[in-house]
Amino acid sequence: MNNQKQKPYVTWGIIAVNILYFLYLDFSGSSEDVMYMLEHGAMYVPYVLAGEYYRLLVSVFMHFGISHLVNNMLVLFILGDYLEREMGPVRYLIFYLLCGIGANLVSVAVGVFQETQLGLPVTTVSAGASGAIFGVAGGLFAVVIANRGRIRDLNVRQVGLMVILSLYLGFRSVETDNLAHVAGAVIGFILAAFFYCRPLQGNQ
Repeated sequence: MNNQKQKPYVTWGIIAVNILYFLYLDFSGSSEDVMYMLEHGAMYVPYVLAGEYYRLLVSVFMHFGISHLVNNMLVLFILGDYLEREMGPVRYLIFYLLCGIGANLVSVAVGVFQETQLGLPVTTVSAGASGAIFGVAGGLFAVVIANRGRIRDLNVRQVGLMVILSLYLGFRSVETDNLAHVAGAVIGFILAAFFYCRPLQGNQ
């Protein structure tokens, strides 16, 4: 099957879920209210350690404010289209969810270290698809490398610049969980080795 003819239905579906949950949160309360977001599934390390593991997944579909949502969904719309066509819908969906959960698990591990070894309390409440999206970017970077530096009209330099620019913008914001971004990119790059099968006759 020619992957260029496939439609990225999973990516569109993920974007739809993010938008619908955002609308629910914003109309029933406020997506910019930290306590309200915490009550509805945002990431908070002490709560996860207390057994609320669902936050590892639910928080991936939550966003603080409309600009947070729009920025993430635009990036996912572009990068997800490429990666879903290369991996196939089922593998791509599993890959996406694992990247998001994996990025949150890294944040939990660092939070535990911060509290137990450094004696610093964990007070950050976080949410967003960024960890999963950086996973998509990392996975796409690996796929481009596996295809000798190019898939369709995208090359390794372009993907690398996108990742670097996104990380830079994240580090400029004090409200961004940059650790989850980096973790997502690394996890995505590694998982691509298991989820991507290069076509025998190339991508053209």
